[in-house]
Amino acid sequence: MKRTDIPAALALALFLWAAPLSDITAQTTGTMEVDVELVLAVDVSRSMTERELQIQRRGYAEALNSEAVATAIKNGLIGRIALTYVEWGGAFWQRVVVDWRVIENEADLAAFAQEITANFDGVLRRTSISSAITYAADSIDTNNFEALRRVIDISGDGPNNEGGPVTGARDAALARGMIINGLPLMTREGMGARFHLEDLDDYYHNCVIGGPGSFVIPVTDWDEFPEAVRRKLVLELAGTEVMPVHKAQYTGLTDAGYDCLIGEKIWQRFIGP
Repeated sequence: MKRTDIPAALALALFLWAAPLSDITAQTTGTMEVDVELVLAVDVSRSMTERELQIQRRGYAEALNSEAVATAIKNGLIGRIALTYVEWGGAFWQRVVVDWRVIENEADLAAFAQEITANFDGVLRRTSISSAITYAADSIDTNNFEALRRVIDISGDGPNNEGGPVTGARDAALARGMIINGLPLMTREGMGARFHLEDLDDYYHNCVIGGPGSFVIPVTDWDEFPEAVRRKLVLELAGTEVMPVHKAQYTGLTDAGYDCLIGEKIWQRFIGP
């Protein structure tokens, strides 16, 4: 080794000894390690009223600003997460409201929440949970973060009625190592009363969610929404095992007999193919 190479080698050795493993990974691979990669995928389909759209965004903002969420992030092994907020409607219709962001503390959460509530843009589209799942999975796979837990958080007020079958999209995402959790909105306030499912929580449980520790938290009153989001975020960030997962079949019928194509059939009944 040349004499002039000794200081550089020593500096590298000191860096490797002192730097956190996650920072070394970022330097060497161009990616950053985080505890969780989390997509907040929020329904803005035609069944949602303008009031509901505003309640959703403000509810997420309130939950993100809670002490419990900040604590859950700080208690992670690395102490930071990667977060994005995406609104979705029909097939191939997704809107990124806040792109991937590193979240480490209360200030980061407050800034993210502020961007969510900066404006309220409505949309009139059908409901494609399957396209939302596929979009979210692609977004996770192509971002600049690495995490052991990669979570897609789906909230919506109705079943899938456009795009491919939700079970196919769900199972493909699970095969890519994703976890999918659900927040079914069962408030009966929206414009799509004829597409309403009394057992939307069961639909989400049987047809939408999947992966280790996946869960469903239904919302039956909008006053419950911020607390439901807060609870959901804490569970997702803590990685707590909540309930066993029942995997739906590609045929649309689960082993228990739940029809995962119910949304498509309701649409055809009232609207046509």
